[in-house]
Amino acid sequence: MAIAVYNISATSARVTWPPSPGCLDTFYSVMYSPNWNSLLMAFKRKSFMHEERIPVSQTATHLANLFPQTTYLLCVSCQAANPTRDQCQVFTTLIDNGEGQDRAGWELAAGAWLTCCVLLLVIAAVLLWGCRRSVRAGQGGRSVVTDAVPSGRLYSPRGSCDNGGRRELRTLARMSGSEPA
Repeated sequence: MAIAVYNISATSARVTWPPSPGCLDTFYSVMYSPNWNSLLMAFKRKSFMHEERIPVSQTATHLANLFPQTTYLLCVSCQAANPTRDQCQVFTTLIDNGEGQDRAGWELAAGAWLTCCVLLLVIAAVLLWGCRRSVRAGQGGRSVVTDAVPSGRLYSPRGSCDNGGRRELRTLARMSGSEPA
């Protein structure tokens, strides 16, 4: 028997099953219980917490007053007999609305945190790439050039702002061949 459970909410569910032409009784027995772990080994009618009798002319029912976020074992059998494994279905009710809003807030916070972490990693990678590039360009991040004059002084583009610093920049430009005419 193919039992279908749908429109599941926190406290209710809709159940349908195919008609059983060989059913000689006047009702279907719809049994369900939230303590499904103890029921899996033995499908005994008296083990179920709830039982509804549905007329044979109907093949659907609405289950109400269920517990939120609870797994149920549901069985539908013809006549008041112990159900078999193929007459049963396991389903879980949804989380309650109040708890769902708290979870949505937590998921939003986790998403924001993850986005910030990724952004921080991107910034760190860009900075690391820039540092490695400047170290490769010179020694310790500074380009050092020896003056072509016989004095043998070292000049750097990070020279001081006094007249000597301007002279260093002109000397570097002249050595690189990019000095303006």
